[in-house]
Amino acid sequence: MLEKIDLDKKLSKKEFGVVMDELAPRLSFLQRECRAAGIPIMIVFEGWGASGKGTLINKLIAPLDPRGFKVFTIQKVSEEEAMRPFLWRFWTRLPANGRIHIFDRSWYRSMITECLEGKKGDAEKGRALEDIIHYEQELSEDGMVIIKFFLHISQKEQKLRFKSLEKNDTTKWRVNKQDWKQNEEYDNYRILFDDMIAKTDTEYAPWTIIESTNKEYAASKIIATVVERLQEVIESTKSEKEELKTKELKKEGLKKEEAKTKESKTGIVTKEKEEHPDTNKENPSAVENKAFKAIEQSLKLDVLSGVDLSHTLDKEKYKKKLEELQNKLAILHYEMYQKRIPVVLAFEGWDAAGKGGAIKRLTENIDPRGYEVIPVAAPNDIERAHHYLWRFWNAIPKAGHLAVFDRTWYGRVLVERIEGFCSENEWKRSYNEINNMEEHLTNFGCIVLKFWLHIDQVEQEKRFLERQENPQKQWKITEEDWRNREKWDDYVEAVNEMVIRTSTTAAPWVIVEANDKYYARIKVLETVVRALEEKMGKV
Repeated sequence: MLEKIDLDKKLSKKEFGVVMDELAPRLSFLQRECRAAGIPIMIVFEGWGASGKGTLINKLIAPLDPRGFKVFTIQKVSEEEAMRPFLWRFWTRLPANGRIHIFDRSWYRSMITECLEGKKGDAEKGRALEDIIHYEQELSEDGMVIIKFFLHISQKEQKLRFKSLEKNDTTKWRVNKQDWKQNEEYDNYRILFDDMIAKTDTEYAPWTIIESTNKEYAASKIIATVVERLQEVIESTKSEKEELKTKELKKEGLKKEEAKTKESKTGIVTKEKEEHPDTNKENPSAVENKAFKAIEQSLKLDVLSGVDLSHTLDKEKYKKKLEELQNKLAILHYEMYQKRIPVVLAFEGWDAAGKGGAIKRLTENIDPRGYEVIPVAAPNDIERAHHYLWRFWNAIPKAGHLAVFDRTWYGRVLVERIEGFCSENEWKRSYNEINNMEEHLTNFGCIVLKFWLHIDQVEQEKRFLERQENPQKQWKITEEDWRNREKWDDYVEAVNEMVIRTSTTAAPWVIVEANDKYYARIKVLETVVRALEEKMGKV
């Protein structure tokens, strides 16, 4: 692919001036439009060493308002970054809605370098490419605009530029052994670049090859591409808004028509019932419909209905097991730190199911410097301005540390789904997004365990009433908790689907029978201890 590119294209400085007179004000305008529309943008610069990334980024940002963008230079992985999955440092650098983040090298850098240094085999390379494709797809589907440039120059041109940089005392530091190695092994790198571009050139995140021999031509093509892409996005956003508005107006009109029809039919039915009292009895077809619904419900995949909530543990056995397991966990936690094993424990469950109590028993005997409990509430304004997984990526523990999430990313398919805080399309695609995230963590060597603490409605009501009557626990119960009980069946359906679609071998769901708090706490501890022992080859 790259060897076919004509690298002799050029523009004079005068021609470049003409282009910028036209494109600069349009780019500036489009930046304001994207900010107003809340559209986040990522612009990626990859390419050969000395292909002019820094110079061309400067040309691109010249017309932009500096308050609306940020440039990241991606260097070698730092010690802190190396202790987390490789996409962590890019998830945490996502732009908020309406902002532009520009990357001088990106998530492709480490993959390319490690492949050529022999640190990644074919299987690892394939997995890294898959992770990148999932990453870009998920961001794009959430509204992120991703523009990727590959800056291409010939081997001869690269060599001339390296020599020129080395002659100048102020720039010679920019050329190192790795740069010269790239020039010497130009063909090997080109093959890898070709493969990378071909496999990651997608409709939602396409590559644009920039002929970078002539900087005026290269800058013109880059700015023209950004302008064209942003214009398309703005027009598409406006069309979607108009289409949505039309749909809402139609829906409103249909509702009014339905209300009128219903009112008319109600009058007729009422009159008939007065004339024929027997029709006040339940409609046979309605009875049949209820029966059908019951059968239909039984046909659905179900996990929770088979959970045996009768499990109990007496106080004496509980105390004995608790001490034994907590002592084991304290030792394993230290070994986990020494062996740099990251652990993520995710807790979900019904209100008042005992998540807090289970987490307390889990952490109260381990070194507080090696773990963090992350309570997850409704997202704040900053979190809402990012992809919904962004705030969780920011809390991913480094190697050797433990993160305990009290509520998690699964809020997307639970409360956000039930309460309508996200669209149906958003929560439906999140199963795949969550599986991808957890797979990325486990591929890095992270232990991921997910607990659903399950109680029945009777037990929940009992605990709610106990909280109301206890002044020290009244803060734990709100009107929202009572209101959520009315949607119990909706949540059952959502939990069943969540467990079935996101319980994997590497990141399984553990259903905890939690009607008895003692039993639940011990099951959680036993599960964590067993997982750590298995990871460290102790069983």
